[in-house]
Amino acid sequence: MTDKIPVTVLTGYLGAGKTTLLNRILSEPHGKKYAVIVNEFGEIGIDNDLVVGADEEVFEMNNGCICCTVRGDLVRILDGLMRRKGKFDAIIVETTGLADPAPVAQTFFIDENVGRRTKLDAVVTVADAKWLNERLKDAPEAKNQIAFADVILLNKTDLVSAAELDEVEARIRGINPYARLHKTQRARIPLGEVLGRNAFDLDRILDIEPAFLEGEDHDHEHGHDHGDDHDHHHAHHHGGLKHYHDEDMQSMSLKSDKPLDPDKFFPWIQDLVQKEGPNILRCKGILAFKGDDQRFVFQGVHMILDGDHQRPWNKDEKRESRIVFIGRNLPGKTITEGFERCIA
Repeated sequence: MTDKIPVTVLTGYLGAGKTTLLNRILSEPHGKKYAVIVNEFGEIGIDNDLVVGADEEVFEMNNGCICCTVRGDLVRILDGLMRRKGKFDAIIVETTGLADPAPVAQTFFIDENVGRRTKLDAVVTVADAKWLNERLKDAPEAKNQIAFADVILLNKTDLVSAAELDEVEARIRGINPYARLHKTQRARIPLGEVLGRNAFDLDRILDIEPAFLEGEDHDHEHGHDHGDDHDHHHAHHHGGLKHYHDEDMQSMSLKSDKPLDPDKFFPWIQDLVQKEGPNILRCKGILAFKGDDQRFVFQGVHMILDGDHQRPWNKDEKRESRIVFIGRNLPGKTITEGFERCIA
C-alpha cells in the first residue's frame, strides 16, 4: 500500500473556501509535488506569474505542483498524470459544489489501473460556518458531504458568534462524529492536516471520540428523557460537547478484543454492503484476524469495499477490531449481531 500515491477528494459548497485552499496548495513553497484536478480553471483563477509551463489542459506551477481540469473522464486524466515524469506526493481531486463525492471516491476502488497506482487517502469537506446550518436544512448534498468526510474544515469562523459556532459544530458532530474537525479562517491550515491523512488509519478516531467507542452510545434504551429528541436520536454529553444525532444520518461503531474469523467476516461485510449499500455512506475499520500478525484495514464507499494488510501489530498495542459506519437509517441491531457472529 505504501507505494501508492495518496488521493484526496476535496468537496464542499461553492464559496465555502475550497478555492482558497487549492490556491494555497498551488502557490505556497511547501516543497511537495501535488497534482490538483479541478472542475474549471476559471474558478481557481490561476495566477499567471506562478505558471512555468502549460500544455493543453495542464498547468505547471513554479512550486512544482501541477493543475489540470476534469474535462473528460477522471480515469483518463489520472492515467495521463501517472505517465508524467516525476512522481507526485499526492493528488487532489476537487468535486463540484453540488456533487456527491461518492462517485469520485469510488473511482479509486473500481478502476484497476487507477487502484494499482493510487489509494483514496481522505475525503476533505470545506464547510462555511455561517451558511452550513441553512444548507443542512435545504440541501441533502450538504449533509452527504459532511457525512462522507474524513476531515472537515469549518471555515469562515470569524463571521459567526461563539454560540453559532457551537451550534453548527454540534450539527456536524450529529451527522459525523468521526471526522477530524478543524476550525479555520481563509482556509488556513497546515497542509499536512488535509493531505496525507491516511484515512485508513482509524487510530485517530480514538483521539477524537474515545467515548464513542466505549459503547455508551447504545445506552439510550434506559429511558433517558430527551424531550423532543426522536426516540433513538439521543444526545449525550461528552467533555462538555453535546452530540445531537441527526434525524436521518447516523453513525455507529463496533469493537471486539477477540480475534475475528476472516472466512466469516469477509462474506458478512460484502453481503451487508450489497444489501445496505445505498444507506451506508462510509464504513471503515481496523481488523485483528485470528492467526494473523498483521493489522487489516478496510474502507468502503456505499457498496464498494477496499482493504489490505497495513502493518504488523505492535507488541504493546491492544489487538482489537474496530469498525465505524456512517449512513442513513442503519439497521444497528442487525449489524451488531452480524459482527458478533464473525468472532473466531
